[in-house]
Amino acid sequence: MIEISNLTKTYGRITAVDDITFSVQPGEIVGFLGPNGAGKTTTMNILTGYIPSTAGVAKVGGFDVMEEPEKVKSMIGYLPEQPPLYMDLTVIEFLMFVAELKKVHKSQRKQQVDDAMELMRVDDHGKRLVKNLSKGYKQRVGFAQALIGDPEVLILDEPTVGLDPRQIIEMRKIIKSLGRKHTIILSSHILQEVSAVCERVIIINKGKIAAVDTPENLSKGMGNASRLSMVIAGAPSAVTSAAAEVYGVKSVEKLTDRERGVASYIIESDKDIDVRRPLFFALAKIGCPILEMRSMDFSLEEIFLELVASERTVESGEDAGARPVGADSDAGADGGGADDFNEPDGGADGDQEGE
Repeated sequence: MIEISNLTKTYGRITAVDDITFSVQPGEIVGFLGPNGAGKTTTMNILTGYIPSTAGVAKVGGFDVMEEPEKVKSMIGYLPEQPPLYMDLTVIEFLMFVAELKKVHKSQRKQQVDDAMELMRVDDHGKRLVKNLSKGYKQRVGFAQALIGDPEVLILDEPTVGLDPRQIIEMRKIIKSLGRKHTIILSSHILQEVSAVCERVIIINKGKIAAVDTPENLSKGMGNASRLSMVIAGAPSAVTSAAAEVYGVKSVEKLTDRERGVASYIIESDKDIDVRRPLFFALAKIGCPILEMRSMDFSLEEIFLELVASERTVESGEDAGARPVGADSDAGADGGGADDFNEPDGGADGDQEGE
């Protein structure tokens, strides 16, 4: 559905997007990740026809963005990080205007607007002026406009900005349901959100693709160690000593006491050595039963930070000259958004029903 081949965007001597290639299949929900200035928003702006590329090809549904822009735009619903809203219109007026712009047939406009409002839970705010809505409801209206015209592709840039934790969970469910009939590119700084919604992730750093795969496969390929989360009964000193002597174990870290005489541990081992059985026998031998054991995958946040850190290491090392001049800047196009990859603080600027 989406094909990007050798896409490049430069601003003078600054390379914002540097010869990237990837594809997104029909019906797929893909997370598009990267630090601020990585080139995410520039890439999305090229896909939507907002700005031209310097080189390379971007296609949507087999149509070239540069050669058939109107056809491509008719296939895309775009939610930018800051939705472009007309503040002096009511919600219904604004969405009807969007339907007209998107050349939705007159006989279908009202039904499409009603459906989009109902899905985004703004149908009871239809007669309110957009400027009088909370930030969260403005975000919902922005999402609703992306759905008008029933586009095959949805490009969502930070779709849960301004929503409280309950509404974020609700929005994730909506995005997953939309994936049944739409191809979706989701860009978000909330990596837990991406893990919960996306089937595959594309990580971009300094204008280049750093990784393309499922979170599970990326986790398996990370580092040279495996980790086990364990709950073990027994004296911590005895548990630590016995576990550390098992062949393949690299480190044993006691975390918290669960109850009297029971604690949780993180045990790291060589990636290619299965230490579960040896650990069982070693701990049983000293009378320290294992109450719980599970394998720990690397989180998407850890994967992201590892990939970005490795890129920085290469840049600061002997291969520094291979990096494009100014590639760490998105020339202002990727501005906005938090620098920290954490969950939202739970209510800042959340929706107020009484507003």
